[in-house]
Amino acid sequence: MARLKVTQLRSGIGTKQNQRDSLRSLGLKRINDVVVKEDRPEIRGMIFTVSHLVKVEEVE
Repeated sequence: MARLKVTQLRSGIGTKQNQRDSLRSLGLKRINDVVVKEDRPEIRGMIFTVSHLVKVEEVE
């Protein structure tokens, strides 16, 4: 299964609560944090919610 590398580029300060919750659920706490997650619909949904705050790359 494909994996996604998610990097937080912008702060969650001043965003809606559901966006801050999505960042935390992804495991992102501060700018430049990087996590690698499985490419699943639940993860894609969280990434979509905070797409303006993160960068996503596909890794093997």
